[in-house]
Amino acid sequence: MDSMVNETETGKAIDINRIMEMIPHRYPFLMVDKVIGIIPNVSAIGIKNVTINEPFFQGHFPQRPVMPGVLIIESMAQTAAVLVVETLGPSAEGKLVYFMSVDSARFRKPVGPGDQLSVHVFKERSRGNVWKFRAEAKVGETLMAEATYAAMILDN
Repeated sequence: MDSMVNETETGKAIDINRIMEMIPHRYPFLMVDKVIGIIPNVSAIGIKNVTINEPFFQGHFPQRPVMPGVLIIESMAQTAAVLVVETLGPSAEGKLVYFMSVDSARFRKPVGPGDQLSVHVFKERSRGNVWKFRAEAKVGETLMAEATYAAMILDN
């Protein structure tokens, strides 16, 4: 078995090195540190360890650091992109995933330094290179944000 991909009780776990082979995002815009419980063509859970060292905290907000909601949505999209590559196989590695729509986005509670954000992504459907997902972002068992979104997978 590849040392970067491990089996868990609920599916595969993929580490940061493998994620960077699968999707083109890089620091400071890589918003997922690992993916656990990945079930190809079904679901995945992305983990983002939120630290005070995140560059966005310098200005959002210095007195009360809050992870921007759009970056929580981006974490959802990147987790979904890993799920897509895992589903489609090596031919999909490094392809770009473009948002087509974000619907029903709700931000329930702020995410801040020290939080571990778990992003639960569920594939709703796919047709050709268009995929639709539903996602929830949680800290522990607390729902922080949720959204449905569509993305198009393209060659770079």
